[in-house]
Amino acid sequence: MPWKPRAPSDLQRQLDATQLKLLRANAELEHKTQCVSRLEILVAERNACIDALHGRIDQLRDQNRRLDQENDHLAEMVRLAPQLDATV
Repeated sequence: MPWKPRAPSDLQRQLDATQLKLLRANAELEHKTQCVSRLEILVAERNACIDALHGRIDQLRDQNRRLDQENDHLAEMVRLAPQLDATV
């Protein structure tokens, strides 16, 4: 004679509902963890790009400083040039 399955009790239904909530929460946590990992990678790439751009800015500032010095030197040469022509 086969056994008839017993109707689930309230406690069993609560247990099933809680297990389902836990599975959903774990899936959501895993998804959010993957998103965080991807965002960390993107932030690291962005920071590397920013660092490279800061280095380029520093190079250009240094180049501008040297060009300004050269410009000042040439301007001084031009300013003194008429005085040299008058004395010769």
